[in-house]
Amino acid sequence: MPEPAAQADTVRPQDRQKMIRNVRRILFVLLVVAVILGVWGIASRLILRSHVKQRTTADAQVTVVTVRPNLSGADNELVLPGNVMAFIEAPIYARTSGYLKLWYTDIGARVHKGQLLADIETPEVDRQLGQARADLETAQANAALAKSTNERWKGLVTKLAVSKQDADEKAGDAAAKSAAQASAEQNVARLNDLESFKHVLAPFDGVVTARNTDVGALINAGQAAGSELFRVADIHKLRVYAQVPEAYAQATISGLKAELHFAERPGESFPAETIRTSNALDPGARTLQVELQLDNSKREFFPGAYTEIHFKLPSATQTLRLPANTVLFRAEGLQVATVDASHKVKLKNIVQGRDFGQTIEILSGINATDDIIVNPSDSIEDGIPVRIAPPQQQKQSNESAAS
Repeated sequence: MPEPAAQADTVRPQDRQKMIRNVRRILFVLLVVAVILGVWGIASRLILRSHVKQRTTADAQVTVVTVRPNLSGADNELVLPGNVMAFIEAPIYARTSGYLKLWYTDIGARVHKGQLLADIETPEVDRQLGQARADLETAQANAALAKSTNERWKGLVTKLAVSKQDADEKAGDAAAKSAAQASAEQNVARLNDLESFKHVLAPFDGVVTARNTDVGALINAGQAAGSELFRVADIHKLRVYAQVPEAYAQATISGLKAELHFAERPGESFPAETIRTSNALDPGARTLQVELQLDNSKREFFPGAYTEIHFKLPSATQTLRLPANTVLFRAEGLQVATVDASHKVKLKNIVQGRDFGQTIEILSGINATDDIIVNPSDSIEDGIPVRIAPPQQQKQSNESAAS
Protein backbone atom coordinates (compact mmCIF):
# COMPACT_ATOMS: atom_id res chain seq x y z
CA MET A 1 0.00 0.00 0.00
CA PRO A 2 1.30 3.45 -0.84
CA GLU A 3 2.11 5.90 2.01
CA PRO A 4 -0.19 8.90 2.87
CA ALA A 5 2.49 11.35 2.04
CA ALA A 6 2.77 9.80 -1.27
CA GLN A 7 -1.01 10.20 -1.81
CA ALA A 8 -0.84 13.93 -0.95
CA ASP A 9 1.84 14.43 -3.42
CA THR A 10 -0.37 12.98 -6.07
CA VAL A 11 -2.96 15.94 -5.77
CA ARG A 12 -2.77 17.97 -8.91
CA PRO A 13 -2.07 21.75 -8.78
CA GLN A 14 -5.35 22.49 -10.63
CA ASP A 15 -7.37 20.70 -7.95
CA ARG A 16 -5.52 22.51 -5.24
CA GLN A 17 -6.30 25.89 -6.76
CA LYS A 18 -9.95 24.92 -7.12
CA MET A 19 -10.18 23.95 -3.46
CA ILE A 20 -8.58 27.21 -2.42
CA ARG A 21 -11.11 29.17 -4.55
CA ASN A 22 -14.03 27.21 -2.99
CA VAL A 23 -12.77 27.94 0.50
CA ARG A 24 -12.40 31.61 -0.31
CA ARG A 25 -15.89 31.71 -1.80
CA ILE A 26 -17.34 30.12 1.33
CA LEU A 27 -15.43 32.51 3.55
CA PHE A 28 -16.67 35.48 1.47
CA VAL A 29 -20.26 34.27 1.70
CA LEU A 30 -19.90 33.85 5.43
CA LEU A 31 -18.42 37.32 5.69
CA VAL A 32 -21.27 38.82 3.64
CA VAL A 33 -23.81 37.00 5.78
CA ALA A 34 -22.09 38.23 8.93
CA VAL A 35 -22.08 41.80 7.60
CA ILE A 36 -25.74 41.56 6.65
CA LEU A 37 -26.63 40.16 10.05
CA GLY A 38 -24.64 42.92 11.74
CA VAL A 39 -26.27 45.62 9.64
CA TRP A 40 -29.73 44.12 10.24
CA GLY A 41 -29.10 43.96 13.98
CA ILE A 42 -27.89 47.56 14.12
CA ALA A 43 -30.75 48.76 11.93
CA SER A 44 -33.39 46.91 13.93
CA ARG A 45 -31.93 48.29 17.13
CA LEU A 46 -32.02 51.82 15.75
CA ILE A 47 -35.59 51.32 14.54
CA LEU A 48 -36.61 49.95 17.92
CA ARG A 49 -34.89 52.82 19.69
CA SER A 50 -36.72 55.29 17.43
CA HIS A 51 -40.04 53.58 18.16
CA VAL A 52 -39.33 53.65 21.89
CA LYS A 53 -38.42 57.32 21.67
CA GLN A 54 -41.59 58.11 19.73
CA ARG A 55 -43.68 56.07 22.19
CA THR A 56 -42.01 57.77 25.16
CA THR A 57 -42.59 61.17 23.60
CA ALA A 58 -46.20 60.28 22.88
CA ASP A 59 -46.73 58.97 26.40
CA ALA A 60 -45.16 62.11 27.82
CA GLN A 61 -47.79 64.25 26.05
CA VAL A 62 -50.90 64.90 28.12
CA THR A 63 -54.19 63.91 26.53
CA VAL A 64 -56.66 66.75 26.91
CA VAL A 65 -60.35 67.27 26.24
CA THR A 66 -61.18 70.54 24.51
CA VAL A 67 -64.31 72.55 24.00
CA ARG A 68 -65.14 75.58 21.93
CA PRO A 69 -66.98 78.62 23.31
CA ASN A 70 -70.72 78.78 22.78
CA LEU A 71 -72.30 81.91 21.40
CA SER A 72 -75.14 82.98 23.69
CA GLY A 73 -78.51 83.82 22.21
CA ALA A 74 -80.45 87.03 22.42
CA ASP A 75 -82.10 85.88 25.67
CA ASN A 76 -80.08 84.62 28.61
CA GLU A 77 -81.55 82.19 31.10
CA LEU A 78 -80.82 82.50 34.80
CA VAL A 79 -81.75 79.47 36.90
CA LEU A 80 -82.25 79.98 40.64
CA PRO A 81 -83.86 78.02 43.48
CA GLY A 82 -87.17 79.36 44.73
CA ASN A 83 -89.28 78.97 47.86
CA VAL A 84 -93.03 78.64 47.47
CA MET A 85 -95.08 80.37 50.16
CA ALA A 86 -98.79 80.83 50.78
CA PHE A 87 -100.29 84.07 49.57
CA ILE A 88 -101.36 84.82 53.16
CA GLU A 89 -100.39 82.74 56.18
CA ALA A 90 -101.05 83.52 59.83
CA PRO A 91 -100.53 81.73 63.13
CA ILE A 92 -103.57 81.87 65.39
CA TYR A 93 -102.90 82.66 69.06
CA ALA A 94 -105.30 83.00 71.99
CA ARG A 95 -106.15 86.50 73.25
CA THR A 96 -107.54 85.19 76.55
CA SER A 97 -106.40 82.56 79.05
CA GLY A 98 -108.25 79.41 80.05
CA TYR A 99 -108.74 75.82 78.90
CA LEU A 100 -109.63 74.63 75.42
CA LYS A 101 -113.26 73.56 75.48
CA LEU A 102 -113.71 72.32 71.89
CA TRP A 103 -112.01 72.60 68.51
CA TYR A 104 -114.07 72.44 65.33
CA THR A 105 -111.55 72.33 62.47
CA ASP A 106 -108.54 70.10 61.89
CA ILE A 107 -105.64 70.22 59.41
CA GLY A 108 -106.70 70.38 55.77
CA ALA A 109 -110.10 71.92 56.53
CA ARG A 110 -111.15 74.83 54.38
CA VAL A 111 -112.48 77.72 56.44
CA HIS A 112 -114.05 81.08 55.74
CA LYS A 113 -113.38 84.42 57.36
CA GLY A 114 -115.07 84.58 60.77
CA GLN A 115 -115.64 80.81 60.98
CA LEU A 116 -115.38 79.35 64.50
CA LEU A 117 -112.19 77.33 64.98
CA ALA A 118 -112.35 76.60 68.72
CA ASP A 119 -113.91 77.62 72.05
CA ILE A 120 -111.96 78.41 75.22
CA GLU A 121 -113.34 78.11 78.75
CA THR A 122 -112.41 81.24 80.73
CA PRO A 123 -113.80 80.92 84.30
CA GLU A 124 -111.50 83.60 85.70
CA VAL A 125 -112.48 86.10 83.03
CA ASP A 126 -116.14 85.24 83.58
CA ARG A 127 -115.78 86.05 87.29
CA GLN A 128 -113.87 89.24 86.53
CA LEU A 129 -116.61 90.30 84.14
CA GLY A 130 -119.29 89.66 86.80
CA GLN A 131 -117.29 91.69 89.32
CA ALA A 132 -116.79 94.49 86.82
CA ARG A 133 -120.50 94.65 86.10
CA ALA A 134 -121.24 94.85 89.84
CA ASP A 135 -118.66 97.60 90.20
CA LEU A 136 -120.29 99.39 87.29
CA GLU A 137 -123.69 99.27 88.98
CA THR A 138 -122.12 100.68 92.17
CA ALA A 139 -120.44 103.43 90.19
CA GLN A 140 -123.68 104.24 88.40
CA ALA A 141 -125.59 104.48 91.73
CA ASN A 142 -122.90 106.67 93.28
CA ALA A 143 -122.77 108.86 90.18
CA ALA A 144 -126.58 109.26 90.16
CA LEU A 145 -126.63 110.19 93.87
CA ALA A 146 -123.74 112.64 93.44
CA LYS A 147 -125.45 114.23 90.47
CA SER A 148 -128.78 114.75 92.25
CA THR A 149 -126.96 116.09 95.34
CA ASN A 150 -125.04 118.51 93.17
CA GLU A 151 -128.27 119.74 91.57
CA ARG A 152 -129.84 120.36 95.01
CA TRP A 153 -126.80 122.22 96.30
CA LYS A 154 -126.78 124.40 93.22
CA GLY A 155 -130.33 125.50 94.16
CA LEU A 156 -129.37 126.08 97.80
CA VAL A 157 -126.33 128.17 96.95
CA THR A 158 -128.52 130.56 94.94
CA LYS A 159 -130.62 131.05 98.08
CA LEU A 160 -127.47 131.54 100.16
CA ALA A 161 -128.52 128.57 102.28
CA VAL A 162 -125.08 126.92 101.89
CA SER A 163 -121.65 128.26 101.22
CA LYS A 164 -120.12 128.38 97.76
CA GLN A 165 -117.29 126.14 98.99
CA ASP A 166 -119.70 123.39 100.02
CA ALA A 167 -121.51 123.63 96.67
CA ASP A 168 -118.18 123.32 94.79
CA GLU A 169 -117.28 120.25 96.83
CA LYS A 170 -120.56 118.60 95.83
CA ALA A 171 -119.97 119.48 92.16
CA GLY A 172 -116.46 117.99 92.32
CA ASP A 173 -117.78 114.85 93.99
CA ALA A 174 -120.40 114.48 91.21
CA ALA A 175 -117.68 114.83 88.53
CA ALA A 176 -115.47 112.25 90.30
CA LYS A 177 -118.35 109.79 90.58
CA SER A 178 -119.17 110.29 86.90
CA ALA A 179 -115.53 109.57 85.98
CA ALA A 180 -115.57 106.44 88.17
CA GLN A 181 -118.66 105.31 86.31
CA ALA A 182 -116.91 105.84 82.95
CA SER A 183 -113.90 103.87 84.18
CA ALA A 184 -116.17 101.01 85.30
CA GLU A 185 -117.87 101.03 81.90
CA GLN A 186 -114.49 100.78 80.10
CA ASN A 187 -113.46 97.90 82.38
CA VAL A 188 -116.67 96.04 81.54
CA ALA A 189 -116.07 96.69 77.83
CA ARG A 190 -112.50 95.35 78.15
CA LEU A 191 -113.67 92.19 79.83
CA ASN A 192 -116.46 91.80 77.27
CA ASP A 193 -113.76 91.86 74.60
CA LEU A 194 -111.83 89.20 76.51
CA GLU A 195 -115.02 87.18 76.68
CA SER A 196 -115.42 87.44 72.93
CA PHE A 197 -111.86 86.15 72.50
CA LYS A 198 -112.94 82.82 73.98
CA HIS A 199 -114.27 82.13 70.46
CA VAL A 200 -111.26 81.60 68.15
CA LEU A 201 -112.22 82.74 64.64
CA ALA A 202 -110.57 82.38 61.22
CA PRO A 203 -109.08 85.71 60.10
CA PHE A 204 -109.56 85.04 56.36
CA ASP A 205 -110.61 82.39 53.85
CA GLY A 206 -108.05 79.62 53.68
CA VAL A 207 -106.93 76.17 54.76
CA VAL A 208 -105.99 75.04 58.27
CA THR A 209 -102.40 73.82 57.90
CA ALA A 210 -101.67 73.14 61.59
CA ARG A 211 -103.53 72.40 64.83
CA ASN A 212 -101.30 72.52 67.90
CA THR A 213 -103.83 72.13 70.71
CA ASP A 214 -106.45 69.74 71.99
CA VAL A 215 -109.42 69.62 74.35
CA GLY A 216 -108.45 70.43 77.93
CA ALA A 217 -105.15 72.05 77.05
CA LEU A 218 -104.12 75.05 79.14
CA ILE A 219 -104.30 78.20 77.03
CA ASN A 220 -102.18 81.24 77.80
CA ALA A 221 -102.98 84.53 76.14
CA GLY A 222 -100.39 86.10 73.90
CA GLN A 223 -97.71 85.08 71.44
CA ALA A 224 -95.12 82.78 72.98
CA ALA A 225 -93.19 79.68 72.06
CA GLY A 226 -95.53 76.70 71.85
CA SER A 227 -98.69 78.76 72.27
CA GLU A 228 -99.81 78.71 68.65
CA LEU A 229 -103.27 77.14 68.41
CA PHE A 230 -103.80 76.96 64.65
CA ARG A 231 -102.15 78.07 61.42
CA VAL A 232 -104.29 79.19 58.52
CA ALA A 233 -103.03 79.76 54.97
CA ASP A 234 -104.65 81.25 51.89
CA ILE A 235 -103.32 79.12 49.00
CA HIS A 236 -105.56 80.16 46.11
CA LYS A 237 -102.47 82.00 44.90
CA LEU A 238 -98.84 81.34 45.89
CA ARG A 239 -95.90 83.65 46.34
CA VAL A 240 -92.52 82.45 45.06
CA TYR A 241 -89.40 84.09 46.48
CA ALA A 242 -85.88 83.96 45.06
CA GLN A 243 -82.55 85.62 45.82
CA VAL A 244 -81.01 87.09 42.66
CA PRO A 245 -77.21 87.62 42.65
CA GLU A 246 -75.99 91.20 42.47
CA ALA A 247 -74.72 90.77 38.88
CA TYR A 248 -78.32 90.31 37.65
CA ALA A 249 -80.11 92.69 40.00
CA GLN A 250 -80.40 95.49 37.43
CA ALA A 251 -81.97 93.15 34.86
CA THR A 252 -84.49 91.68 37.32
CA ILE A 253 -87.41 94.08 37.23
CA SER A 254 -91.16 93.88 37.77
CA GLY A 255 -92.85 92.16 34.86
CA LEU A 256 -89.87 89.92 34.04
CA LYS A 257 -91.12 86.58 32.72
CA ALA A 258 -90.05 83.27 34.21
CA GLU A 259 -90.87 79.59 34.18
CA LEU A 260 -91.24 77.38 37.25
CA HIS A 261 -90.12 73.76 37.25
CA PHE A 262 -91.22 71.35 40.00
CA ALA A 263 -89.56 68.02 40.74
CA GLU A 264 -92.95 66.36 41.22
CA ARG A 265 -94.07 67.55 37.77
CA PRO A 266 -91.17 66.46 35.49
CA GLY A 267 -91.24 67.75 31.95
CA GLU A 268 -93.73 70.51 32.77
CA SER A 269 -93.16 74.23 33.18
CA PHE A 270 -95.50 76.82 34.64
CA PRO A 271 -95.43 80.49 33.64
CA ALA A 272 -94.86 83.10 36.32
CA GLU A 273 -94.15 86.80 36.43
CA THR A 274 -92.01 88.92 38.69
CA ILE A 275 -94.43 91.01 40.76
CA ARG A 276 -92.04 93.08 42.83
CA THR A 277 -88.48 93.30 44.10
CA SER A 278 -87.05 94.56 47.36
CA ASN A 279 -85.14 97.31 45.48
CA ALA A 280 -82.28 96.77 47.92
CA LEU A 281 -79.47 94.23 48.19
CA ASP A 282 -79.01 92.10 51.26
CA PRO A 283 -75.69 93.43 52.64
CA GLY A 284 -74.74 89.98 53.88
CA ALA A 285 -75.45 87.88 50.79
CA ARG A 286 -75.37 90.66 48.15
CA THR A 287 -78.60 89.37 46.66
CA LEU A 288 -81.88 90.95 45.62
CA GLN A 289 -85.11 89.42 46.88
CA VAL A 290 -87.76 89.07 44.18
CA GLU A 291 -91.34 87.88 44.40
CA LEU A 292 -93.26 85.99 41.75
CA GLN A 293 -96.86 84.82 41.92
CA LEU A 294 -98.34 81.52 40.77
CA ASP A 295 -102.03 80.82 40.29
CA ASN A 296 -103.07 77.86 42.46
CA SER A 297 -106.83 77.93 42.07
CA LYS A 298 -106.77 74.18 41.30
CA ARG A 299 -104.76 73.44 44.49
CA GLU A 300 -102.01 71.75 42.44
CA PHE A 301 -99.10 73.02 44.54
CA PHE A 302 -98.35 73.28 48.23
CA PRO A 303 -96.79 76.14 50.16
CA GLY A 304 -93.33 75.32 51.43
CA ALA A 305 -92.39 73.52 48.21
CA TYR A 306 -89.11 73.94 46.33
CA THR A 307 -89.08 75.09 42.73
CA GLU A 308 -86.52 75.91 40.08
CA ILE A 309 -87.03 79.35 38.57
CA HIS A 310 -85.88 79.96 34.99
CA PHE A 311 -85.66 83.72 34.46
CA LYS A 312 -85.54 85.03 30.89
CA LEU A 313 -82.99 87.83 31.05
CA PRO A 314 -82.79 90.16 28.03
CA SER A 315 -79.35 90.70 26.50
CA ALA A 316 -78.43 93.52 24.13
CA THR A 317 -75.42 91.71 22.56
CA GLN A 318 -74.34 88.14 21.98
CA THR A 319 -71.45 86.94 24.09
CA LEU A 320 -69.27 83.86 24.42
CA ARG A 321 -69.82 81.31 27.14
CA LEU A 322 -67.49 78.66 28.53
CA PRO A 323 -67.94 75.85 31.05
CA ALA A 324 -66.86 76.99 34.50
CA ASN A 325 -64.31 74.14 34.73
CA THR A 326 -62.15 75.64 31.97
CA VAL A 327 -60.98 78.67 33.97
CA LEU A 328 -57.62 78.93 35.74
CA PHE A 329 -57.32 81.23 38.76
CA ARG A 330 -53.79 82.61 38.82
CA ALA A 331 -51.85 85.62 40.02
CA GLU A 332 -52.05 87.08 36.50
CA GLY A 333 -55.84 86.92 36.72
CA LEU A 334 -58.36 84.61 35.09
CA GLN A 335 -56.87 82.48 32.29
CA VAL A 336 -57.84 79.66 29.96
CA ALA A 337 -55.53 77.13 28.31
CA THR A 338 -55.96 76.90 24.53
CA VAL A 339 -54.42 74.45 22.03
CA ASP A 340 -52.85 76.02 18.92
CA ALA A 341 -52.40 74.50 15.46
CA SER A 342 -49.14 72.78 16.49
CA HIS A 343 -50.87 71.08 19.43
CA LYS A 344 -49.11 73.21 22.01
CA VAL A 345 -50.63 74.98 24.99
CA LYS A 346 -51.17 78.73 24.85
CA LEU A 347 -52.51 80.52 27.93
CA LYS A 348 -54.84 83.46 27.39
CA ASN A 349 -56.10 86.05 29.87
CA ILE A 350 -59.87 86.54 29.88
CA VAL A 351 -62.38 89.02 31.25
CA GLN A 352 -65.34 87.31 32.91
CA GLY A 353 -68.89 88.61 32.72
CA ARG A 354 -71.87 87.05 34.42
CA ASP A 355 -71.75 83.70 36.18
CA PHE A 356 -74.54 81.31 35.11
CA GLY A 357 -73.50 78.49 37.44
CA GLN A 358 -72.25 75.74 35.10
CA THR A 359 -71.18 78.30 32.50
CA ILE A 360 -69.67 81.77 32.61
CA GLU A 361 -69.84 84.69 30.24
CA ILE A 362 -66.54 85.73 28.59
CA LEU A 363 -66.35 89.39 27.60
CA SER A 364 -62.91 89.34 25.96
CA GLY A 365 -59.72 87.32 25.58
CA ILE A 366 -60.77 84.42 23.34
CA ASN A 367 -62.36 83.74 19.97
CA ALA A 368 -65.26 81.50 19.03
CA THR A 369 -62.85 79.17 17.14
CA ASP A 370 -60.42 78.60 20.03
CA ASP A 371 -60.03 75.08 21.42
CA ILE A 372 -60.20 75.45 25.22
CA ILE A 373 -58.86 72.72 27.52
CA VAL A 374 -61.41 71.36 29.99
CA ASN A 375 -60.20 70.82 33.57
CA PRO A 376 -56.64 72.06 32.92
CA SER A 377 -53.94 71.10 35.41
CA ASP A 378 -52.73 73.80 37.80
CA SER A 379 -49.16 73.17 36.56
CA ILE A 380 -49.95 73.69 32.89
CA GLU A 381 -47.69 76.20 31.12
CA ASP A 382 -47.23 77.82 27.72
CA GLY A 383 -45.64 75.67 25.02
CA ILE A 384 -46.36 72.25 26.54
CA PRO A 385 -47.21 69.74 23.78
CA VAL A 386 -50.52 68.02 24.28
CA ARG A 387 -52.59 65.44 22.50
CA ILE A 388 -56.28 66.12 21.85
CA ALA A 389 -58.55 63.26 22.83
CA PRO A 390 -60.52 61.49 20.11
CA PRO A 391 -64.00 62.94 19.42
CA GLN A 392 -65.82 60.02 21.07
CA GLN A 393 -63.76 60.37 24.25
CA GLN A 394 -64.35 64.14 24.25
CA LYS A 395 -68.09 63.59 23.88
CA GLN A 396 -68.18 61.17 26.82
CA SER A 397 -66.11 63.52 28.94
CA ASN A 398 -68.34 66.51 28.17
CA GLU A 399 -71.50 64.48 28.90
CA SER A 400 -70.14 63.32 32.25
CA ALA A 401 -69.14 66.89 33.13
CA ALA A 402 -72.59 68.18 32.22
CA SER A 403 -74.30 65.54 34.35
